[in-house]
Amino acid sequence: MKYSVSPVVRVAITPKNPAELPKLIEGMRRLAKSDPLVVCISDEQTGQNIIAGSGELHVEICINDLKNEYAQIEIIRSNPIVSYNETVSIHGEQCMSKSANKHNRLYCSAEPLSGELATEIESGRLSLNMDKKELSKIMVNDFGFDKNDVGKIWAFGPNDDGPNMIVDVTSGCQFMNEIKDSCITGFNVVTQNGVLCDEPCRGIRFNVHDTNLHPDGIHRGGGQIIPASRQSLYGSQLLAAPRLQEPVFLVEITCPNDVVGTVYNVISMRRGNIEEEHQMPGAPVAIIKGFLPVAESFGFTEYLRAETSGQAFPNCSFHHWEEMTENPVATTENRVVKIVQDIRKRKGLKPEVPGIDNFRDKL
Repeated sequence: MKYSVSPVVRVAITPKNPAELPKLIEGMRRLAKSDPLVVCISDEQTGQNIIAGSGELHVEICINDLKNEYAQIEIIRSNPIVSYNETVSIHGEQCMSKSANKHNRLYCSAEPLSGELATEIESGRLSLNMDKKELSKIMVNDFGFDKNDVGKIWAFGPNDDGPNMIVDVTSGCQFMNEIKDSCITGFNVVTQNGVLCDEPCRGIRFNVHDTNLHPDGIHRGGGQIIPASRQSLYGSQLLAAPRLQEPVFLVEITCPNDVVGTVYNVISMRRGNIEEEHQMPGAPVAIIKGFLPVAESFGFTEYLRAETSGQAFPNCSFHHWEEMTENPVATTENRVVKIVQDIRKRKGLKPEVPGIDNFRDKL
């Protein structure tokens, strides 16, 4: 089954008694079987066990089930963490990278894909397995793609169904079929762990513009091409003005007319915005619809109930990803820079985003 919500709220959990870790992992496995929406991740690198759910309440219920039923142990939990996505905002210049043996060069660039196209691929309505003519028709008519480019899409990613793509726009380059698989492997790694803070990428189109490969097949094997393609794609992501996307909830609030003003204040304090408000016919009750960033949704229900003395009932569901306007690689401190630093710190990476010189090679 495909669900329209995605697991955007994460909580890291550890057993109170470290000796009970195997019980916890077994419990997480059983939880993942019982609830198709929850995602349980055991990260080998950082040693974290993470439960991801579609909202604060969902994660609460999952942890409760884990504690009382599936693992039956005491659990310590972290504060909820929001998953972000990485994207790019302009068509960047090309980034050239050489392979380790200096015999192969790759030139790549990155540009943004439209949000509608990303959503279509995520929902599975567009895939590379469908009829080529049908795919070409949709891409050209609905999304303004060049007809020649559609036939040259190498892959969607990560894992063939993610909302990013890699396109071969080279002309007259040799051996492209031989390096295709290596480039796709590098592309999958890059889209799973973006350059800013190792979060997944969304809505990026990577173009391979030109290659300069060694004529002898031995010198352009996967061991040479995969790291070079990874480096070139990371570099092109940095050159295309990278941005973060945050998940946004659609929040529906039912409340009496006399507390509508308070509800507006609470939502605007939480960086939310109101989309529409309409009256319920025959009753002094208003229904307010608005958008609320997931990062601001923790404790939102309690806060709203406290402000309106329990008269407003919110209902949150995941709606879309929204691009954050601030520059995450700016030299001055801003909100997104701080988010990126926090995520990198949490994942055990260096606090600052690596510079373009780490990825771009000189001729």
